[in-house]
Amino acid sequence: MGEHPSPGPAVAACAEAERIEELEPEAEERLPAAPEDFDPGNTGYISTGKFRSLLESHSSKLDPHKREVLLALADSHADGQIGYQDFVSLMSNKRSNSFRQAILQGNRRLSSKALLEEKGLSLSQRLIRHVAYETLPREIDRKWYYDSYTCCPPPWFMITVTLLEVAFFLYNGVSLGQFVLQVTHPRYLKNSLVYHPQLRAQVWRYLTYIFMHAGIEHLGLNVVLQLLVGVPLEMVHGATRIGLVYVAGVVAGSLAVSVADMTAPVVGSSGGVYALVSAHLANIVMNWSGMKCQFKLLRMAVALICMSMEFGRAVWLRFHPSAYPPCPHPSFVAHLGGVAVGITLGVVVLRNYEQRLQDQSLWWIFVAMYTVFVLFAVFWNIFAYTLLDLKLPPPP
Repeated sequence: MGEHPSPGPAVAACAEAERIEELEPEAEERLPAAPEDFDPGNTGYISTGKFRSLLESHSSKLDPHKREVLLALADSHADGQIGYQDFVSLMSNKRSNSFRQAILQGNRRLSSKALLEEKGLSLSQRLIRHVAYETLPREIDRKWYYDSYTCCPPPWFMITVTLLEVAFFLYNGVSLGQFVLQVTHPRYLKNSLVYHPQLRAQVWRYLTYIFMHAGIEHLGLNVVLQLLVGVPLEMVHGATRIGLVYVAGVVAGSLAVSVADMTAPVVGSSGGVYALVSAHLANIVMNWSGMKCQFKLLRMAVALICMSMEFGRAVWLRFHPSAYPPCPHPSFVAHLGGVAVGITLGVVVLRNYEQRLQDQSLWWIFVAMYTVFVLFAVFWNIFAYTLLDLKLPPPP
């Protein structure tokens, strides 16, 4: 495009799009700049007809799924005009709410076959497609994710947390000489990572208790759920969002114990795990017709059975005669705190793929509720134990 003293906004946007790398970096796909006569009045809009002709003339340079989404955008504008900002948002993989609504309106016009019908995919492509169908309810989101996922960065958060949990468990198993029901060992609670009510002023314990597990039976199920549910969710929604839900579930779990089961310690990552799994199951139920994962009813039943068995184990252990009286065995209430986070904050995160959470009113409602709970729990831990004259077990 030639030099102009005052280029129109559509021209500037298209020039910017030239510098944005497309979904397949190895092909270095780029949309060429549109001629200035696409927006002669410098209005910031171009007609859908001219937009379609631009797409068709350069269709060989575009990924087919990206072309479908662009055509859906063109077909969804009844006024016959497209704003350049929507175009730039799409090309830069940052979809605004207004753009998302336009895409949803044009969803019925997508003409290409579904991802499940595509043949000749490599193993990695089939894995990405599988993850898309496991976690996303809309076909247009699945195609978007399938085209844009690059495994950079990889799902490092859930993998790192899992490896640390396994490493701490093995270390404790060797030092205690016990791997099954480690929690019954008299020295178990002496570890500085465990949350203990007498040591609640040591604030790191509200988070670090996730690296201590009651035994291999406790660790095993948490690790399986973290890898089978947490890793795919992180591949789709990113480490920041999934890490936020996980950590919020962990903190809510320990705070819930400090309020509802005040004399008990806490161990295990069940608060974070139950937050992720509850959010995922709730998202499937709320988008039942759109979720295309295979055997979803059977798999939901299996997940609920596993969660119930783990919760039942925790309840049994809590009321089992303690190995270090008068301190009871670890509490099960952290599981419930994780579920509460999952069906509130977690659901909002999973339902808003590629949308800004700060634009969602429900997000701020649940953030406010979570903040109120945290503040209440903090004041409870400062004042309630004294006011209630509660007799706590001695520190380990």
